[in-house]
Amino acid sequence: MDEISSKMKYYAIQQELSPEEIAQKLGVAEEMLKEIKRRKPFTNQRQLADEEENAAEELLQQVEEFHEKYNDTRSLVSDVLEQLSEQDVKLSDLEEALEQALDYVIQTEDINKENKDNLQKHEKQHEKIKEQIDEVNSILLSATTILAGPQKVNSELSEVIKNVSGFYAEIDGGKKELQEKLANLSLFDDDLVEKAMHHAHNLRRLADELDRNLYGVDTNGLVQRAINASNVYENIAGYIEEANKAALLALNTTNRVNDAAVGIDTQILYHKGKSEELLNRAMELQRTADDSNYLTIADTSWHVNGTLARMNALQSQLRRAITKIQSAEPVEARERLEQVKLKTAEAVSATMTVTQATTPMDENVRLWSQNLQDFQHNSAAYDSAVHSAGDAVKKLTEVFPQLLDKLRRVEQKAPANNISSSIQRIRELIAQTRSVASKVQVSMMFGGQSAVEVNPKINVEELKSFTSMSLYIKLQKDNPQLASSPDRFILYLGNKNAKNYIGLAIKNDNLVYIYNLGGQDVEIPLDAKPVSTWPSYFSIIKIERIGRHGKMFLTVPSLTSTAEEKFIKKGEVPGPGSLLNLEPENAVFYVGGVPPDFKLPPSLNLPGFIGCLELATLNDDVISLYNFKHVYNIDTTTSPPCARNKLAFTQSRAVSYFFDGSGYALARNIERRGRFSQVTRFDIEVRTPTDNGLILLMINGSMFFSLEMHNGFLYLRYDFGFSTGPVLLEDSMKKAQINDAKFHEISIIYHNSKKMILVVDRRHIKSVDNERTAMPFTDIYIGGAPAEILHSSSISSHLAGSIGFKGCMKGFQFQKKDFNLLEEPGTLGISYGCPEDSLMSRKAYFNGESFIASSQKASLFSEFEGGFNFRTLQPNGLLFYYSEGSDVLSISMDRGAVVLNASGIKIQSPDRNYNDGKTHFIITSVTPERYELTVDDKKQSKKNSVKDRAGKSPDSIKKFYFGGSPLKTQQANFTGCISNAYFTRLDREVEVEDFQQYSEKVQASLYGCPVESPPVALLHKKGKNSSKAKGNRNKKVGRDKDKISQPSTGLKKLYQEVNMQRDPQCHLPINPKATEHAYQFGGTANSRQEFDHIPKDFSERAQFSISLKTHSSHGMIFYISDQKETNFMALFVAHGRLIFMFNAGHQKIRIKSQEKYNDGLWHNVIFIRGKNIGRLIIDGLRVLEEPFSDNANTWQVSEPLYIGGVAPGKAVKNIQINSVYSFSGCLSNLQLNGRSVTSASQTFSVTPCFEGPSEAGTYFSSEGGYVVLDESFSLGLKFEVVFEIRPRSSSGILLHGHSVHGEYLNMHMRNGQVTVKLNNGIRDFSTSVTLKQSLCDGRWHRIAVIRDANVVQLDVDSEVNHVVGPLNPKAIDHREPVFIGGVPESLLTSSLTTRNSFIGCIRNFMIDEKPVSFSKAALVSGAVSINTCPAA
Repeated sequence: MDEISSKMKYYAIQQELSPEEIAQKLGVAEEMLKEIKRRKPFTNQRQLADEEENAAEELLQQVEEFHEKYNDTRSLVSDVLEQLSEQDVKLSDLEEALEQALDYVIQTEDINKENKDNLQKHEKQHEKIKEQIDEVNSILLSATTILAGPQKVNSELSEVIKNVSGFYAEIDGGKKELQEKLANLSLFDDDLVEKAMHHAHNLRRLADELDRNLYGVDTNGLVQRAINASNVYENIAGYIEEANKAALLALNTTNRVNDAAVGIDTQILYHKGKSEELLNRAMELQRTADDSNYLTIADTSWHVNGTLARMNALQSQLRRAITKIQSAEPVEARERLEQVKLKTAEAVSATMTVTQATTPMDENVRLWSQNLQDFQHNSAAYDSAVHSAGDAVKKLTEVFPQLLDKLRRVEQKAPANNISSSIQRIRELIAQTRSVASKVQVSMMFGGQSAVEVNPKINVEELKSFTSMSLYIKLQKDNPQLASSPDRFILYLGNKNAKNYIGLAIKNDNLVYIYNLGGQDVEIPLDAKPVSTWPSYFSIIKIERIGRHGKMFLTVPSLTSTAEEKFIKKGEVPGPGSLLNLEPENAVFYVGGVPPDFKLPPSLNLPGFIGCLELATLNDDVISLYNFKHVYNIDTTTSPPCARNKLAFTQSRAVSYFFDGSGYALARNIERRGRFSQVTRFDIEVRTPTDNGLILLMINGSMFFSLEMHNGFLYLRYDFGFSTGPVLLEDSMKKAQINDAKFHEISIIYHNSKKMILVVDRRHIKSVDNERTAMPFTDIYIGGAPAEILHSSSISSHLAGSIGFKGCMKGFQFQKKDFNLLEEPGTLGISYGCPEDSLMSRKAYFNGESFIASSQKASLFSEFEGGFNFRTLQPNGLLFYYSEGSDVLSISMDRGAVVLNASGIKIQSPDRNYNDGKTHFIITSVTPERYELTVDDKKQSKKNSVKDRAGKSPDSIKKFYFGGSPLKTQQANFTGCISNAYFTRLDREVEVEDFQQYSEKVQASLYGCPVESPPVALLHKKGKNSSKAKGNRNKKVGRDKDKISQPSTGLKKLYQEVNMQRDPQCHLPINPKATEHAYQFGGTANSRQEFDHIPKDFSERAQFSISLKTHSSHGMIFYISDQKETNFMALFVAHGRLIFMFNAGHQKIRIKSQEKYNDGLWHNVIFIRGKNIGRLIIDGLRVLEEPFSDNANTWQVSEPLYIGGVAPGKAVKNIQINSVYSFSGCLSNLQLNGRSVTSASQTFSVTPCFEGPSEAGTYFSSEGGYVVLDESFSLGLKFEVVFEIRPRSSSGILLHGHSVHGEYLNMHMRNGQVTVKLNNGIRDFSTSVTLKQSLCDGRWHRIAVIRDANVVQLDVDSEVNHVVGPLNPKAIDHREPVFIGGVPESLLTSSLTTRNSFIGCIRNFMIDEKPVSFSKAALVSGAVSINTCPAA
């Protein structure tokens, strides 16, 4: 009732019932109560109700418990599902791993089978070898047996020699006695003596006859046998030597026996003659002497007979020795010798066959070379050689378009993995072939209906403001067609629509240069030398255009002397046009005539040329008619080319060679001209304006010798297998600068195989000693080398650069022996001569701290016109500066716009997008009435309010600057390229400035322009798109590029391949060699770049492309998501495979590559999220797709976009943890929806992608960065810090600690001096150490700082210094962050003058003897590479 009453009150209030309704309802309730009272109690029903109530309560309790468990279980479902999905991924990875393992097992089984077969083969070979060993052993045993006989004979002959020596002594004794007897005989009667003498003469005569008879008998017997014995010995020795090398001993022994036999024979003959003589004398004396002397003579005769008997015994022994030697000749040795003779005959026959086949080839090559050199004396051979060259080039050119079409078709398919590199290699070979064809210095004969469409290396951007072309011309004056119609077309270079072109023709007996810049034609006739007066041999024509100014030159040589006639004529465009706007897809270059379907402009619509033409140069490039796209009615058989005397124009063409940077000379087997000896010498003369280039290179395995030009100075590095590694010899003292466009004679002398000497212009530059080792080379590359050699791992890391030489060379000698480089078979892509145009420096690159300057006698404020090209990615910079007193004329960049400032009058271009990396052309004009500024044909002008300068002539020489100024100006120096500059001078005509001639050049590179070109949009190709639509789309991308890709503040120079700058005090360049436009990630778990800008259409279609190179199996490449990471998109590496993942509603789309790409090679990846499909394209060949249902919910993500890694805590919700960590490797060429992305808002532990070897250490790059140590390390009142550095700059911050109270500790380098500066709350104090040698010498140096309250000690290697500062009694320890390698600008006080970051490597960093790991640092900001340092 109470409940009813309370409810009644509640409803009365809530429902607002009236009192009558309340009274009525109360009455009804009372009646109901009375009725209830009248009735009996519901005992049974109540009992049942209570039971049901209890059961219901129990059931309710169970339901609540179940519901609670259900809620708990439901909350775990999402986690379980996520774990199941992860397990599913792991299972799939496991399945793939098992499949891969199964493949490995199968491969292993195959390898085992192959190894088993190889083992069986090896066992069979082992058995064969064993049999051969047994055979050799038996042969050796036989040889030993054979040698036993000669050894025995040798011992017997030794005994004979001893006996003969004894006999000789006895004969000497008998001779002495006979002389004494003869002396006694002289005492007898004179008559008797005379009779005795007469009888003695008769006896002498008889003795001589007897001696001759005996000698004849001995010669036919004993001597012949001795000769036979000698021959037999030599034969035996030869046989045994052929059988086995071990028989050499037998040969030596036999030779000694032979020598002994010959000696014995000689002695026998001598003693025999003496004995016969004594015998005759004795017989004479016996008949005439007194009976008293008989006994003495008889005794002497007995001695002689004994000697003869012994001689006969010796002869018999010698005969027995000969018999033994003859019987010792082996039959097997004869058979083996016969086999050797047969094989030798076969080898000789094969050699003769090869020689017969190659001899005609060699003769043809020699004949061709000789004909080309002596063509004046053998015109038919020259024409034949030219015809064959033309046929070869023609065939190649006919094949090129077909081959390129097939390559394009192949690229659109998906063949094997290595097809991309094969196609690239084929393209390189085609480009190489075209480069060779462009250097064929041979003319073509045109007959009036002939034409050639040339295929030069046209860069339309370079031709816009400046165009220069030279060619040789010879008229066929005896042709009747030329006599009847002398006006002839010569050439046309321009667009197909006959707007914007240059041309050359013969009109009204004058050579006419015609050019059109979009408006009226400009015709410049050379009326000073009518064509009818030209000689019947070649003359040279040069046409030139700079801006609106045109010029034509004609040079007519003399065949009898070096004198030349020169003619010149000038002209200019009357209107405002100044640029030759050629369209790359529509530009054509016709020479001699045009095809029938091409319509020439009226001024050039003339009959085709009759005579011979030969192209020479186009701007800086050598070109040739034989590098053509098409030829029309050209037949070198019926119309052979004309011979041209190359010496007619310059005496140096015969001995100079021009290298364009793509070719090289190869001299094989250089020892054919000279030998490596105790003094080995190489000589060569070079002339170039470039900074870098390879001059000489020799390679033998891992051994090498390279001579390069690096930043204009010589750089020699070599390794002949030294135990200490490569040796470096460079012109570190900058004694001889090579790149001044003058010839320099370079000599390399290797003395005593241990000392290398470098000599330039006969002046000693430097020498270095090495281990005594001879040069191990046979071939030498000159001016360059094939790409596969320059980029090979064994040589690329040792080269300062892999750039071919561009310039002229002559006089290459090895050991003072000359080489004709064009005649060497391995030479490729070089030509005769040294064109002056190719040696001019029309370009200059400025790095923000450089400038060039020259002087002229002119006032730019009275009458002046000048112009130049420029390219940059920087919005600000000073381009040109000139001053007269307080008056300044400058051209600068200001926030992307071009500004002319002339004495306070400023003219600014309306556009602000000139820092887009494209080439733009500026023309500035000053007249007494107006100032004008024209940028890309968009003119702005203002009135010249200063009238008093009108007509004022300059009274002194004034200096002007390009790229910056050493003076204090409001603008910073320029970063970028300036080229093709010109302006009016009083001392010469308008012509392009040669920056090489400028008197002042500061840190400027006068060759090349490394500013990044604007990227080509990567558009998704569709079959219906026309070429016109694609062109328009590309233009739109170019205009919008600045909205996405502004120059980076942190890594703005990473994508510029700047020539390596050096600190003058440092041995190493500031920037190590790095891959262009590539960044290296890794070292820390969160190494990354962050980008804040995302295009508006990103959610509708997201397309990315990137290039990557890694050895790591896991790592994040790309990630973007919304704040809750519900919507996301990622590209990462897992187990070496590329995985592209994104969400479509609650569905996760995962596209995974089958192959692994962690092979350390570059791979191009495109990944696209379309409306209903995801696509992953790898290397343009592998296309993986995954469709998904189009979800009505909008897919939205927010900045930042992460590259190379993510911020801590990011991506773990969607990506497995191993792949969330930073990518370890190099990334480059990131493009988003076809637009290049280069402007990172933040960078953490990212450096350029360095090439070459590396070592342990942490590298701080020149782009700036620092490491903040974690809280476990701090610098208090007492500490010791020790570390090693190898700097690349002489100044920079090494360490910094700062407290909130203004106390700090700062260690820095300044010009090689190390300084520690402190403030302990009282005042600043510091100490410094300066090494005797350079701290920046490319070696590691140890630095230690020890602090104990107010005492600080600094150690640098062995040098020590300290300081005692004021004592602060209130000093306390502060745990403040420690910065390494740099520090934010806001934390540096004004007293610290060194504010730039450290550049170089740091390793072995320790605080209080505890190693510090930078990989665990609290923060790594900027361009810092942890744990990896480029090797020196």
